Amino acid sequence: MKAIVYSEYGSPDVLHIEDIEKPVPENHEVLIRVHAAEVTKADCEIRSFHFAVKWFWLPFRIAMGLFKPNNQVLGGYFSGIVEATGKDVTKFKPGDEVFGSTQIKFGSYGEFLCLPDNYTIVPKPQNMSFVEAAAVPLGGLNALHFMTKANIQKGDNVLINGAGGSIGTFAIQIAKAMGAIVSVVDSTIKEDLLLSIGADHFFDYMNEDFTKSEQSYDVIFNMVAHSSYSECIKLLKQNGRYLIGNPRISDMIRSVFTSKFTNKTASFAFAGEKIDELLELKQMIEAGKIKSIIDKVYTPEQAADAHRRVETEQRLGVVVISMDTLN
Repeated sequence: MKAIVYSEYGSPDVLHIEDIEKPVPENHEVLIRVHAAEVTKADCEIRSFHFAVKWFWLPFRIAMGLFKPNNQVLGGYFSGIVEATGKDVTKFKPGDEVFGSTQIKFGSYGEFLCLPDNYTIVPKPQNMSFVEAAAVPLGGLNALHFMTKANIQKGDNVLINGAGGSIGTFAIQIAKAMGAIVSVVDSTIKEDLLLSIGADHFFDYMNEDFTKSEQSYDVIFNMVAHSSYSECIKLLKQNGRYLIGNPRISDMIRSVFTSKFTNKTASFAFAGEKIDELLELKQMIEAGKIKSIIDKVYTPEQAADAHRRVETEQRLGVVVISMDTLN
């Protein structure tokens, strides 16, 4: 089969199409013909081995491959059609349209993908294309996780810092569906998009500092790694909740003390990417409550351009590779 691969760490130009061995499903595995895959910041960080949060660099490098990548096919989120199943699989059958997460196996940048049947794989929403569905799991699962942990009540004031990415755009929609008043922080080019999907107030971080605002919040969801922990905590109302999507070690330590010794709470627990959560997102999508926001769709031959697009932070929504030209 064909796949987008990388045999060394480096710039987007290390990505290329190559013939590799087609996987064969074992007893409890599902073989999926991939139709679309999201290009994530994590894909770009793993490819280059340059991370915004530095603390896990060495252990992750050891796990992924010290001198060259052990797994040469990136891609953690996908949509596609079940091609075949192992003999003990009962949840899926050939022809099923699905979407989901590859977890730490990666591999969705290939023509075919083989995953255990207990992974986060569920039926594709009926009112979405494969491209739209591939753009859901990363942003949707993380946003649902954090917004659920925030325990948002109707009328709560919620601030999302770094709202223009995959997670942020879903967090806006989910918070609005929960009845929140949502303020967002991002760059000027994303203002119209974020207001169009439900944001009530917009801060342009290039021209104004949201931490100097007189507004206080019930919930702050922070996706920007270098943000000031103390300034964000100061903006919280009594019993306010601070959720950190890209925590530094110092943030993790401080969150324990904030939660234990103040009337505010801070949390950095990562999303578990559970099956029931993806099914909940599917229901919300089919009910018209949320949708994926697509920035641009690339072909496999344009994978390097897709990575460059994600790395520039100029995208308006999710970048997706349509794998159909490989099929």
